[in-house]
Amino acid sequence: MSIGSFIKKQFIDVLQWNEDEEGVLAWRYPMQDFEIQNGGVLVVRESQVAVFVNEGQIADVFGPGTHKLTTQTLPVLTNLKNWDKLFDAPFKSDVYFFSTRVQTGRKWGTPQPITIRDKDFDMIRVRAFGMYSYRVADARKFFTEISGTRAAYTRDEVEDQLRGILLATMASSLGGSNVAFLDMAANQALMAQEVKGDLADAFARYGIALDEFNVASVSLPEELQAALDERIAAGMKGSLSSDKMTGFTRYQTATAIPLAAQNEGGIAGIGAGLGAGVTIGQAMGQAVGASLTPAAPQAAVAPVAAAPAEDSIEARLEKLKGLLDKGLISAADYDGTKAELLKKLIG
Repeated sequence: MSIGSFIKKQFIDVLQWNEDEEGVLAWRYPMQDFEIQNGGVLVVRESQVAVFVNEGQIADVFGPGTHKLTTQTLPVLTNLKNWDKLFDAPFKSDVYFFSTRVQTGRKWGTPQPITIRDKDFDMIRVRAFGMYSYRVADARKFFTEISGTRAAYTRDEVEDQLRGILLATMASSLGGSNVAFLDMAANQALMAQEVKGDLADAFARYGIALDEFNVASVSLPEELQAALDERIAAGMKGSLSSDKMTGFTRYQTATAIPLAAQNEGGIAGIGAGLGAGVTIGQAMGQAVGASLTPAAPQAAVAPVAAAPAEDSIEARLEKLKGLLDKGLISAADYDGTKAELLKKLIG
């Protein structure tokens, strides 16, 4: 090997990073046995920052531009090395480049529901998804807190850490926001606003600036959503009453009627013949009527009288027609039971 090639191999005149690989946020210049030439050139492109590190300690930081490396441009490193101001020998130092470009269109989500305190439902578990963007804003903090002395640090690696920070911050900020889940679900921008400020502060501790944060969807787990749907339906059914429990009772009674009608033989088929069907219909009618009329103080609840077993077929037909008129049975149930009773009457 010639002396010329040896010198060319050992000394570095120009340091720069072309960002050939997508998604790399921090990259260490491969020094190996190389030394940086005194008076060499450092090229820092737009959306980049270069940092000189001496034995793990950050020295000088350079922004975009072309910099000649001398004792005047490397004051901290000169002090750490105890160089004479007129040094002219090559020197060794780790050089790290950081990409400060905005990382856009990054997806976030909650693989598992997070538990938050809600003023309407007490404690609930929430799932949410959306997009965010960020950038490296403080290379010193980013190097110290996250990337360290690794040869390269990628976007995927930093986002693994950001995901945990994001979920913890979201649970804290939403739980203390005193904004009801229903309001957040109806206005996703409101939810994003509640989280973004706290999240920006959390990111800043690691030298990262949060550029944008939005919420694309927010939902409850299936079992909680089903309970919420039932509560909403009960509230709709109970809109004529100020008592929520009364409304819920009316809702359950109303939903029981079509379920009963699906049984074999309709309403009458639930018990032993039409007599039992009439009894159930009367009980349902009284439950609905009681919910619409305020009960007198300390009034005793009268027991539901059973239908007389000796009712004639004509009387049963009249009661059956009454149930139809009140909407407690369907026309199909009425017609079917009526046909059975007429058949018995005619013989």
